[in-house]
Amino acid sequence: MRLNEWINQKFLQSISTQLDANNQSSAKAQKSIKLSVVTQFFPPDYAATGQLIEELVKQLGKQGVDIEVFTSQPGYAFSSHTAPAVECTDQIRIQRSRTAQLWPGRIRGKAVNGVLYTLRATLYLLKAWRRNNILLLTTAPPFLPVIGYLAYILFRLPYVCVLYDLYPDIAIALGVIPRRNWLVRLWRRINKQVWLNSKGIVVLSPAMKQKIVAHCPEVADKISIIHSWANPEAIVPIAKRENWFAWKYNLVNKFTVLYSGNMGRCHDINTMLEAAKELQDEPIQFVCIGAGAKRDELIMEVERLGLNNFTFLPYQDKQVLPYSLTACDLSLVSVDSATEGLVVPSKLYSALASGRPVAVICSQTSYLRQLMAEANCGGTFDNGDGQGLAQFIRFLNRDRQIGEQMGKAGRQYLRSHFTPKVISQQYLHVLQQALFSNEIKIMSQSDVK
Repeated sequence: MRLNEWINQKFLQSISTQLDANNQSSAKAQKSIKLSVVTQFFPPDYAATGQLIEELVKQLGKQGVDIEVFTSQPGYAFSSHTAPAVECTDQIRIQRSRTAQLWPGRIRGKAVNGVLYTLRATLYLLKAWRRNNILLLTTAPPFLPVIGYLAYILFRLPYVCVLYDLYPDIAIALGVIPRRNWLVRLWRRINKQVWLNSKGIVVLSPAMKQKIVAHCPEVADKISIIHSWANPEAIVPIAKRENWFAWKYNLVNKFTVLYSGNMGRCHDINTMLEAAKELQDEPIQFVCIGAGAKRDELIMEVERLGLNNFTFLPYQDKQVLPYSLTACDLSLVSVDSATEGLVVPSKLYSALASGRPVAVICSQTSYLRQLMAEANCGGTFDNGDGQGLAQFIRFLNRDRQIGEQMGKAGRQYLRSHFTPKVISQQYLHVLQQALFSNEIKIMSQSDVK
């Protein structure tokens, strides 16, 4: 054998051995992750965050992660007030605490109920911390990650924070708390300690990362941008004429614009209303499914104006979503300009899965504009541009074929980037880094030597 061939063979053998070792190490790491997920909302609650977490833990469970979920009884949007206190499904243990319903629908009530859940979650961790070797905490409620910091201080239990929204920034933007209030200063100090001591931080958009780094530059390297997602196997395009939901609510023969999800303080509802006013004499129907602080305001304004092109429906059961989300010709997503970069609309991803074109109302600096341009699946509109939105709706109503092309492009973009399988791999990587960062560092140093 020639010297060059012998060297090449030895080199390839070395690479193969290293890859096998890395794969074995990764598999071993997966199996040794004992994850505790702490979040207030979880099915049968309809809250989008809870449904996303359910899909995430199921995917992580399939990959060998041992998972325990601590959550609350339904308390946000639900058809039943109770669910099993302890439930085991798909090798995932779910424990539900009691829930409080003080001043439901009001900011004060949500804050008090969130505090009570956080106290119960603290008691849970005091009893259960030995069963797990890492925590995953969401910002539902906003101050929940504090107990991750306490668990780390008391038990050296590592934790990862999933930041769905940024507080106190949202409260300031909505005028709930003055910017110079003592509570804001305290909250930011606590946030900084939580972030500095975490093993990982997950945010849902580049803008959210920029906001956090502006407050705490030291944590830039531990922030991972992981988008929300939707399951294209569960939500598949259904023609309106074959969709019982569309027939039930008389939507088959009208061009239908769908807003599905929370109509909260962080969402722009007025731009949709302005478009509807301009289109009130045309065969176009607006359907709003869900709840939220702005829902009742919108209903009152629609009644005051005498508009007959709105249909309001409550949250739908999970098994109905594949039909309700596809009983339209255009999906609508919006973010209020005041909260740009502080929240991310999870409804966008299910809209992409539905195979319908999407109209997004957002600020000119929103990351959503780049995402929509890459997906080539619809249009983006400035906050307040109801006339532009109305013109886009007319355009799609006249040329249904272009709408179909946009819908197919959006669904394909979702399948490539934002499926439960794709996203769960990103979460798994974050958990492995958080739990085995020291071991990975030692391995890489030995490889260099």
